[in-house]
Amino acid sequence: MKLEYKVMEQTDIERVIPLYIEYWNSTGDNWTPEITYKRIWQVVGSPDSLSILAYNGDEVIGFAMGRFETFYDLTGYNLVEIVVAKAYQNKGLGTIIMQELERRVKALGGKMVHLDAVNDDGHEHFYTKLGYKNVTNFKAKTKFL
Repeated sequence: MKLEYKVMEQTDIERVIPLYIEYWNSTGDNWTPEITYKRIWQVVGSPDSLSILAYNGDEVIGFAMGRFETFYDLTGYNLVEIVVAKAYQNKGLGTIIMQELERRVKALGGKMVHLDAVNDDGHEHFYTKLGYKNVTNFKAKTKFL
């Protein structure tokens, strides 16, 4: 399957809401269209966003969204989400979308991709296969208020 890509714009958000809800609600979450729209807009609407849609013909089969971040010595890319439609999962398409995203990030001057992933075997396998490593000099921290 040959995928086509498009940079995601605000007008594209409605097209990916069903994919997002299908993916995350299958894990036990309870995303609504309104909350999902807000989540995606917070990334796509960022001035340093790079978010791409992956198409098979006219059908959106997946997307990756994130934003560039500037550090004193490099520009990095923070991958916030990658979602592949359930019917297309486990066929290597997530890997192909990630490779396209990495190519675009590099072409735009990004020197690294950073992401936070769910701590389970499936996500660990996916990202490790792509060459991502667990960092030891950072730990995710959260404080609920």
